[in-house]
Parts: sequence; C-alpha cells; structure tokens
Amino acid sequence: MPDEEGTDRNMPTIHDVKQALREKGIEVWEFTAPTPNSLAAARAVGCSVGEIAKSILLVVGEVPVLVVTSGDRKVKNSKLKHATGLTGKVRLPDAKEVAHYTGYAPGGVCPFLLPKELRVLVDSSLRRFPRVYAAAGNDHSAVPVTTDQILELTGGEEADLCQGPES
Repeated sequence: MPDEEGTDRNMPTIHDVKQALREKGIEVWEFTAPTPNSLAAARAVGCSVGEIAKSILLVVGEVPVLVVTSGDRKVKNSKLKHATGLTGKVRLPDAKEVAHYTGYAPGGVCPFLLPKELRVLVDSSLRRFPRVYAAAGNDHSAVPVTTDQILELTGGEEADLCQGPES
C-alpha cells in the first residue's frame, strides 16, 4: 500500500506471481508484445477475446471490488450491486486507486496475490471456456488457468455479473 510519498513499495511483481503460481503447478507466460487489454492479450496468446480473464477494479459506493470476467463481456452495474449487496454509484477508479487497492498498475492487474481485504467476484461467463488467460501482474503476461483455479486461488465468489455482446 502507498507510503508517505504515495508510492506502492509492496506491489507484487510478476516474479512474485510466478513463484506463487509455480507452487500450484501453474505456468506464467511472458510476451514481448504488450498485453494491457483484452484485445492485445488475445492477440499475444492466440485466443479469442472472450478467453481473456480480465480483472477490473470497480468501486461501489466507497467499496472496491475486483471483478474477473471474460474479455468480451461488460459488467452490468445492477448485477454487481445485487451480487455484492452494496449500494451507491459504481465507478471506475483512477490509476492511483487501482494501484492502492490491488497492488498492481492498470494494464497488469491480475487476480492473484491481492490484498486479503479486497473482495473478488468471478463472472460465470468464464465457464464458457475450458481454459482462460489472466494477467500475471504486468502488461506483458498471461496465465492459462481454469475458472475453478481462479476461484480457488483468489478465494473469490462466482456470480452472474455481465451482459454478453449479444445483449
């Protein structure tokens, strides 16, 4: 979390994520091409945008919530509020807030090694795929995992949070 100067000295690195996932038998992939969003990540991995497990920090009222969903889906505010039981405006935080609440810079937010107090919701849309690809703590990485592995590794809750491209 930020120190007196506002810097995040304890931000997990990709090396931290690699070590934690290696202990679970999960490999981290690194790319020379940047992977800061679902489209770029899908190109680097060689998969569909839907197979990218994007991690989005949202603030509901004053409460941060990390949502992990398919790259081709949009979080529906009403579904997020229903799933969390929270009220208030849903907003995207600025870059400084993202780093503060998650420990990662925007473009590299991953669902692993998050602060224990950050609530994680995993959208059921990920179940469409046998394997999805999450970021690994920087904007040049991907981790092939199953939805069940994401739930287990994050302690997250599965919920229906999104509307699809057809909605």
